[in-house]
Amino acid sequence: MSLTTDRNDPRLKEGQKNETGQHEIYLVLSDEERAKGFVRPVRNKYVHVGVGGHETDPNDISKHGMTGNACGALTSMGQALSETYARDPKFYGATFCVGCNKHLPVEEFVWDGTNGIVGS
Repeated sequence: MSLTTDRNDPRLKEGQKNETGQHEIYLVLSDEERAKGFVRPVRNKYVHVGVGGHETDPNDISKHGMTGNACGALTSMGQALSETYARDPKFYGATFCVGCNKHLPVEEFVWDGTNGIVGS
């Protein structure tokens, strides 16, 4: 997986995915923009809890009343992606789930250890 800060990078439009379902390249905010500070804490893990998500124990997803096809998987992401979310929480509309092997709307995920919905 590669990262770019160039919104016009032609690889972003290709929509190519590797064998895991992830894109070959992801857009992130520049180092300079991220260095301006964060409006949310930098977090690097989130849990797939489904629509209207709430804090979930990935080892016992049945007791949490998740909706849709939530799998309860814990996904980790790299520092630049984490800092992009912390600087601009609305930067992404979807994020990757390692359990489902696909990108889903951010509102289906909560930050690990919180009730905070990703992208809010």
